[in-house]
Amino acid sequence: MSSHHVIREQQEPALIIANGEACSFELMGQLLEWSPLVIVLDSAINRVLELGIKVDVLLGDFDVLRNTSDLTLLDEQSIKRAINLDKIREEQYPIEIVHTPDQNKTDLEKAFDYLIEKGFPAVNVIWATGRRADHTITNVTNIVRFREQLKIVVIDDYSKIFILPNTYEKWYPSKTPISLIPIGDVTGINTENLKYELSDDSLKIGYRTGSSNEVKEDGLVKITYKTGDLLMMECND
Repeated sequence: MSSHHVIREQQEPALIIANGEACSFELMGQLLEWSPLVIVLDSAINRVLELGIKVDVLLGDFDVLRNTSDLTLLDEQSIKRAINLDKIREEQYPIEIVHTPDQNKTDLEKAFDYLIEKGFPAVNVIWATGRRADHTITNVTNIVRFREQLKIVVIDDYSKIFILPNTYEKWYPSKTPISLIPIGDVTGINTENLKYELSDDSLKIGYRTGSSNEVKEDGLVKITYKTGDLLMMECND
């Protein structure tokens, strides 16, 4: 997994590697194979480099930097997290290093901003779930603010998470686990070909969600809704 292939610039989804629980080697390899651009958040760079992955963009606020002169000032945990930019530049050439110090946004949000500025229409995100619960919730829910600018899919070994357009149709095999998770209030929801159908229903985070549903039979699933932000989670156990 030392490199990835440039297929069709800005047509295939870019790939962001965050710093949550690692996904399987197989899943990462499949995504790298078709990603025209790989962005790694600074907090994950040492873990990524250990896997021998070629990185295009390293992005973050770089809270922990090191060089040989200040290494003795760091404790053991900080040394493991520390980033040696000179070494990365040399080993990963060519690589773009983007410093994003804004503390009002997460590094993942800043990576989305970067892709929008560069004109990318879509991105897959891995290592964005698991580990710290606060990071998982923030990473998943914050994608709604980019719904008009960037198609975002958060993927791990057990689920694929994305925002549904107001009208959605896709073919699924029967018994595919599907969850519909509202961000805030979602109204006027109608479904077809799910085990537990919704008819002009409403969902509200913290009160009623559409988790643990499943496809009734092989064929098209149709979901429509009127207002709000509705996440689809295609799941597997």
